[in-house]
Amino acid sequence: MILITGGTGVIGTRLVDEWLKEGHRIRVLALPSDRTPLERDARVDVRYGDISNKENIKGICKGVSTVYHLAAVILSLDEGVFERVNVNGTRNIVEEAKDAGVEHFVYISSASVVYPKKAAYNLSKWKAEEIVRASGLNYTVIRPTLVYSDTGGEEFNNYLDYLKKFPIVPFIGKGEAKKRPVHVDDIAEGLLAVYGNKNAYGKIYNFSGSEVISILDFTRLCLKLMGMSNKPIIRLPAWLCYFIAFFMKISMKHPPLRPQMIAGIIQDADLDPSEAQKDLGFKARPVSEVLPKNFKRGYD
Repeated sequence: MILITGGTGVIGTRLVDEWLKEGHRIRVLALPSDRTPLERDARVDVRYGDISNKENIKGICKGVSTVYHLAAVILSLDEGVFERVNVNGTRNIVEEAKDAGVEHFVYISSASVVYPKKAAYNLSKWKAEEIVRASGLNYTVIRPTLVYSDTGGEEFNNYLDYLKKFPIVPFIGKGEAKKRPVHVDDIAEGLLAVYGNKNAYGKIYNFSGSEVISILDFTRLCLKLMGMSNKPIIRLPAWLCYFIAFFMKISMKHPPLRPQMIAGIIQDADLDPSEAQKDLGFKARPVSEVLPKNFKRGYD
C-alpha cells in the first residue's frame, strides 16, 4: 500500500494516476473540503482528514509501506498556517509512519528552502525537512523547482493571474534570478523512480527543469502565451516592494503583494539535478519547448 498525502493536488493527482496504471494499491489523504472522484474508484482508499490534527489522521499509515508526503500549504494570508500545517502536520505524519513501521518516507519539499532570505513558507518547509531527516525513517527528500502543468501549479497560476491583473506589469526586482521550471509529468516520473530504490534512502534530490531561465525571460514567455506580448513591464527595486508589502499587510485584508512572493521572484532557484539524474534517471524537459505546447489557459 502506498499513501499519498495531498493526493488531490497537481502533483498528487498525477502521481495517483501513474500508480494506478502500475497496478498498485493506493491510499489518498485529502482535506474534507477537497472531495474527489477518486472515492468512486474501488482501487483507491480515500481518507479525509487534516494533517495538523493528530486525531484526524490516526492510523492513516496502517498497512502502508511507502508514504509520499505532499500535503502542504503554499499560499496563505495567515502565516501561522505554515507552521501549523507544514511543520506540525509533517511531524504528525512522521509519527504515524514510525508507529506503523513504514519502510520509506518520501517528503516533497521545495527549492525555496535554499533561499538566503527566508519567508514563512520556505522556513516552514526547511523545518519540516529537519523533522523528516531526524525521524529515524528511511527517508528521501525531493526539492522541486517551479512546478507547472497544462492547467495547474498553484504558484504558477497565481503568477499568471498577477501578470494579467494590471495594464502595466509591476515587476519585482531586476529580473535576473535564475529559475528551472519543471513540468508535473517530469516530477511524477521522478517520484515513481524513488519507489523501492534503496539508493535513494537518506538522500535529498533536486527535481529541477533542464533549462535555466531568468525570471524576466520566463515572465516574457508567459505574457506571450497569454497573448499579452505588448504589455509593458516596469521594474521596481526589491526594497521598495518590501516597503509596499509591509504597508499593504497592515492596511489591507487581502494584500496583492506579500514578502513570500517577493522572495520567490528575486532569489535563484537554480538547483543542480545531477544526483537525481544519476540515481533515478530523472529527466526534465526545457520549459521553452514544453510550456508553449501545453498552455491551455483561456486568457483574453
